[in-house]
Amino acid sequence: MKLNISAASQFLAAGAVEALEPQVKSAQAALENATCPGNDFLGWLHLPSSITPEFIAEINATAKTLQENCEAVVVAGIGGSYLGARMVIDSLSNSFGWLQPSNMPRILFAGNNIGEDYLSELIDYLKGVKFGVINISKSGTTTETAITFRLLKKMCEEQRGKEVAKKVIVAVTDAKKGAARTTADKEGYKSFIIPDNVGGRFSVLTPVGLLPIAVAGFDIAALVKGAQDMEKECDINAPYASNPAAVYAAVRNAIYQSGKKIEILCNYQPKLHNFGEWWKQLYGESEGKDGKGIFPAAVDLTTDLHSMGQWIQDGERTIFETVISVEKPNTKLEVPSDEENLDGLNFLAGKRIDEVNKMAELGTQLAHVDGGVPNIKVSIEKLDEYNLGQLIYFFEKACGISGLILGVNPFNQPGVEAYKKNMFALLNKPGYEKESEAIRAKLK
Repeated sequence: MKLNISAASQFLAAGAVEALEPQVKSAQAALENATCPGNDFLGWLHLPSSITPEFIAEINATAKTLQENCEAVVVAGIGGSYLGARMVIDSLSNSFGWLQPSNMPRILFAGNNIGEDYLSELIDYLKGVKFGVINISKSGTTTETAITFRLLKKMCEEQRGKEVAKKVIVAVTDAKKGAARTTADKEGYKSFIIPDNVGGRFSVLTPVGLLPIAVAGFDIAALVKGAQDMEKECDINAPYASNPAAVYAAVRNAIYQSGKKIEILCNYQPKLHNFGEWWKQLYGESEGKDGKGIFPAAVDLTTDLHSMGQWIQDGERTIFETVISVEKPNTKLEVPSDEENLDGLNFLAGKRIDEVNKMAELGTQLAHVDGGVPNIKVSIEKLDEYNLGQLIYFFEKACGISGLILGVNPFNQPGVEAYKKNMFALLNKPGYEKESEAIRAKLK
């Protein structure tokens, strides 16, 4: 993985990134010494290097059981309990694999919304399908996931029998407490632990992400190896100028301090759409608090150049871009020649599609920089497990450093609870009687 900040630093005063080195080093030390706010949620920091071959083998063995007994596996989870897995699976999957026969179970995602039509359509699809469930919830009471799991558990038991259901329902939950743990122990489900010191948005390299990714047939050992290598590259002892996480955290904060309030993550590889969704949660939930924080957005290019491109080029100059660039595609396809050349594209004949895409990427960067948009470039060699592992740890480490530079606790999410309190009050959940009375009076 390579980081290039040249098209961003030109918008900053000379030495602005270098001037943040003391703050970066202070943030790194606070992470390493667990003296920062949220220090009870630093389990992700050295998670890659703590993962053993035996642990990977246990994950793969459970994945094999699900593969051998299921035509579909539903991953029930919300937020960090599904976005990491979905990001990796979608990034590595054939774009049209869902239309093709496969010897791997189809991976479906639910429990991330309360859409009645969505859940009804899921239930209809699963009728007659041999399916299993990976229920991912630390508490087991998160409304969206809990409702979904209640539906799926009942259906799986009725459809496949209780004994088979025990084999194909897996819990990823707390070690000792919570409704999901109680259910797993009572029913005898295979279970994996969500570490107490790893928050959901940092959990993709725990069983939360690794198990669904393994069930989908991908190499989690290579994913972990990429993260392990990036952990070393971003170590506190690495020189500031060659530590990609440190430099990225510094430059985005320098840009923020200069008045740019929105960061747009861009990709030129459609498989990375859900990488943007994962990244938005990681940075939005970590930094958006105390009236501070860069607003994280994401676009898929070149597609969104025909929609959001106008705003990015000519809109209010409060934005900067971070572009994920994939150097080599995994396949080869060339533009054909056409005898009549009615579309005027014969000047591209014989060129690889990726060459056209790369020139679109470069041309867009030049145009956006000319239009006043700082650009940061993050390059990976190709889209595979190893490189995704590198990207995951890079963005996680940079996020921790960046949040501390900003002066917030990057590891809590107090604002997430606000809607839940109102929802529970409106639904008359036991224990919320006073809140229910207050909110209904407000609505009159």
